[in-house]
Amino acid sequence: MSAAGPPIIFDPHRRAARLARASRRFGEADFLHRRAAENAVLSLEATLRDFPVVVDLSAHPGVFADLLAGSDARGRVGEPRAVGTVAEVADPGAAPLGLADGSVDLIVSLMTLHWANDLPGALTQIRRALKPDGLFLGTLLGAGTLKELRGVLTEAELETRGGASARVSPFADGFDGAGLLQRAGFALPVADVDRLTVRYSGLPALVRDLRAMAETNVLAGPLRPLNPAIVARAAMLYAERHGEADGRIPATFEIVNLAGWAPHESQPKPLKRGSAKVRLADALGVTEHREG
Repeated sequence: MSAAGPPIIFDPHRRAARLARASRRFGEADFLHRRAAENAVLSLEATLRDFPVVVDLSAHPGVFADLLAGSDARGRVGEPRAVGTVAEVADPGAAPLGLADGSVDLIVSLMTLHWANDLPGALTQIRRALKPDGLFLGTLLGAGTLKELRGVLTEAELETRGGASARVSPFADGFDGAGLLQRAGFALPVADVDRLTVRYSGLPALVRDLRAMAETNVLAGPLRPLNPAIVARAAMLYAERHGEADGRIPATFEIVNLAGWAPHESQPKPLKRGSAKVRLADALGVTEHREG
């Protein structure tokens, strides 16, 4: 009997349709992608290495290329090459990347991996495509993203229908990022969370931006549409629970930044257990007390 594949959380066909629709309006709400790209470029500016062969696996790869062009790192980083059609980036890792093992110096994937049905598998493919000591920089939305919207939609639907469907994606916890990289075989994994709050005139303005970014609901299975009564109640709850003095509402976004290297013999390695030459108590300048 063959092993079961990863669970299907997101509908890649629905996601591809959202991306195709958003491509016409993406420039109206590209601030999250620009923030993610800025973080990646800052990392490259601080990494004094050459990366001649660069692949961009982002759903909107032009953002990274534009910011890199004006960066101090541009002379050390090759021209990013976008890989994959809209359908392929809709579910990262679901199909082979089409990159030979050990062929790329730098792989960037911005604001795309949170739509992967098999995130560990996608990261493993990326690691295999990197040359030894090659670098991966990725970002995905974290668990705190749209926490206000998640709460008011659930409550409004429960009040109106007596039951609620999932409306906001189950994003990964930022604290799990380094563990995911390590599980996929990356060396020196690093993860940090960039939190920002965006203020809107109301719920319709927030939804417009989410649609322009292609960050709306693509959960697998039947989607029960929200009726006007639920939307109106959600907007009222949002204003009551989170509204600010000027009438605007906040929306929280978490960008999880990931960095990992393909293993190489030149990289620092932890000492073997028991090989320490100095006791921890001596290093801390404290007295060691033994029990019993």
